[in-house]
Amino acid sequence: MSTGIERQTGPVDEDALEALIGERAIGRDDHLNAPAFVINPDQVQSVLSDLKEQAGYDHLSCVTAQDYADRYESIYHLKKYADPTDEVSIVVPTTKTDPISQSAEPVFRTADWHEREAYDLVGIEYDDHPDLRRILLPETWQGHPLSDDYDQTKPQVVTLSEHENPIAADHHDQESDTMFLNIGPHHPATHGVLHVKTVLDGETIAHIEPDIGYLHRCEEQMCQQGTYRHQIMPYPDRWDYVSAGILNEWAYARAVEDLADVEVPEYAQIIRTLSAELCRIASHMLALGTFALDVYGEFTAVFQYTFRDREVVQDILEDLTGQRMMFNYFRVGGVAWDLPEPREEFFEKTRDFLDELPAKVAEYNDMVTSNEIFQTRCIDTGVLEPEVAKNYGCTGPVARGSGVDYDLRRDDPYGYYEELEWDVITRDGCDNYARVLCRMEEVEESAKIIEQCLDLLEEWPEDERDVQANVPRTLKPDADTEVYRAVEGAKGELGIYMRSDGTDKPGRFKIRSPCFSNLQSLAEMSTGEYIPDLIASLGSLDIVLGEVDR
Repeated sequence: MSTGIERQTGPVDEDALEALIGERAIGRDDHLNAPAFVINPDQVQSVLSDLKEQAGYDHLSCVTAQDYADRYESIYHLKKYADPTDEVSIVVPTTKTDPISQSAEPVFRTADWHEREAYDLVGIEYDDHPDLRRILLPETWQGHPLSDDYDQTKPQVVTLSEHENPIAADHHDQESDTMFLNIGPHHPATHGVLHVKTVLDGETIAHIEPDIGYLHRCEEQMCQQGTYRHQIMPYPDRWDYVSAGILNEWAYARAVEDLADVEVPEYAQIIRTLSAELCRIASHMLALGTFALDVYGEFTAVFQYTFRDREVVQDILEDLTGQRMMFNYFRVGGVAWDLPEPREEFFEKTRDFLDELPAKVAEYNDMVTSNEIFQTRCIDTGVLEPEVAKNYGCTGPVARGSGVDYDLRRDDPYGYYEELEWDVITRDGCDNYARVLCRMEEVEESAKIIEQCLDLLEEWPEDERDVQANVPRTLKPDADTEVYRAVEGAKGELGIYMRSDGTDKPGRFKIRSPCFSNLQSLAEMSTGEYIPDLIASLGSLDIVLGEVDR
């Protein structure tokens, strides 16, 4: 069985890291989750390359940029796919007058978008970056919204001449055989307001560029303006707003509980695990239904069947939390309340769903995965090799569909997962078909977890049903305490970095969206294929733009 114990290899060898980095480290700035080494901005590629090639830190999970009174700072959060509990942070300060740092993109492809976001929102420039320009805001935007000197009153209106189409001439080039095609941002197959700039050579895709930022909602800045205890928790539901609210809430809860040294009661951990896996099933049902709609226009059966089953899950979650989507059920130190009364009805309703699920999954396999048209569209399309997936920081079913055996529920255990029996699903197909199979099989594993949680909750002594820890009314972690924590969301690694400034609000709040890194790999999957293959590949990523843009 796949449990967290099997994959962990022990604590980080800080002495070995110090020896490897050597004199390139100019200081230490340890975080709660990992040792942190401060280096000069011209040593980024050298240090990260050594950590990747010699020490095995092959997963750049997140890049956090922040603005201090005397400096800017980039933090590269590194992990190992083989053991995500083995972490190290590389901190790169730059001056306020000359905020230039070496780019990590030649070492980790995932740094491309992460550094563009850091430049866009904070203002740090990355030397040798292949395409350093804004990613969430328009190129004409003035200033960097997360920098301390940002002027919110500055007008953002630009003249029409500055809004000219930069590729207008290409449309009239008689010598070229290529054609530029806009896909989205209002096409239903883009799963939200995503704009894919596509260059076709005949019918073959020569180049694509996902253009994001149409749904940017300043979630990080809003969280920085909210209190740890009460005001931040409602926000996570709105990142992946369609299906993964509880999973989002858990990402924040895990980070703040580590930051404030809060221990969650065991009973509450079981309820958290139960509700999270219900959300995972709801998310995968939505992914399957919309993917079938994308690939072969199946609306009458598969799409509506998946929504039928998803609605049953939503009913159960509504009974538990009081809401169907924006749950706001987790609290710092536990959950808002116990299971609904009468408990027997809740158990019966949930078990009825689990009892019916195997037949429904079999039905989906009959209608979808064994469908000849579906197989033709999905097998050997959208291929993403394992090392390429790792280089882009892909996680969740996208990575596991490429044979990358990585799941934080097992490899960096939290909640009650370590005490339960279940398996991590991987597939070696590396294509659109493999990613669909991963999600369908993960539904069955989630059902196993839920059933074991129900057994535990039914037998739990009534006088030991503690749903919340004794948490102070106001949380004020020590100043300059830093932590990065992640959970296994439905779409992959959902992480939160927080830095305390000694007040009841975080000094910096950074969201590591799994969809953000997964979407970056779309060009690798689609170049050399056809437009219909691009639509299938995009659907197989199961993105939500509210989480991509935040």
